[in-house]
Amino acid sequence: MDVKIEESWKRVLQDEFEKEYFKNLVDFVKREYRQYTCFPKGSEIFNAMNYTPFDEVKVVIMGQDPYPNPGHAHGLCFSVQEHVKPFPPSLINIFKEIETDMGTPFPENGSLIRWAEQGVLLLNAVLTVRKGQPRSHQGKGWEIFTNEIIKKISQEKENVVFLLWGGDAKRKKSLIDSSKHLILESGHPSPLSANRGYWFGNKHFSKTNNFLQSKGLKEIVW
Repeated sequence: MDVKIEESWKRVLQDEFEKEYFKNLVDFVKREYRQYTCFPKGSEIFNAMNYTPFDEVKVVIMGQDPYPNPGHAHGLCFSVQEHVKPFPPSLINIFKEIETDMGTPFPENGSLIRWAEQGVLLLNAVLTVRKGQPRSHQGKGWEIFTNEIIKKISQEKENVVFLLWGGDAKRKKSLIDSSKHLILESGHPSPLSANRGYWFGNKHFSKTNNFLQSKGLKEIVW
C-alpha cells in the first residue's frame, strides 16, 4: 500500500502513530486491502489531510465512512471523483442547501477538492471501507485516530468552524472547545434525514462565512 500523509499532520499526530491501537489498525487495514477490494485506494486514505494542511484548517466537516462504490471515494468526506454522475443523494442535498443559502448554482462535478484547498477539512470518522459494505471498518481504531485529530484542532487552533451533521458527527461535540470555536449542528444531508426537515434551511454555509469574516479570515467559496 502506498500511503502518505502531509508533513504538518505527520508532526501533529506523531504520538498517535506510535500507539498500540494505531499499529493494530495498520495491520487490519493492510490485511483488508490484501484480501478484499477496499476504498479509497491506499495513496488517498489520508487525502483530507493531504489537501488541507493543519495550519490551514478553517472549517471541519465530519462524515461517517467512505463511499463503498467503485470509483467514488477519494479520501474526502461527501466528495466524489470528478467523473462520477449522478452525484450521491447526500451530496445533492448539500448542493441544494448551498444553492438556497448562498445562491450558488450546482457545480459541474462532485469533487470537493476545491473546498479542501481553501481550508475545509473533509474528514470521515472512519477512513477506509470494504467494497459494497458500508461501515465495514468501524470499530477497528479509526474512530480513536480521528477523535484525536478533532482534539488537536480544538486545542492548538482558534476560530475554526465545526459542521456536525447527523448523530455520529454530533457525538464529536464533546471533543471541541466551544469557547474558542464555532460549532454548528444539524441533521445529516442524507435523504432520510433531509426529507424529515432536519437538513434544509440550516444555512451552515452562510453562517460559516459570516463567522470567518467576523474573525478577519477569508470566506469559503462554496
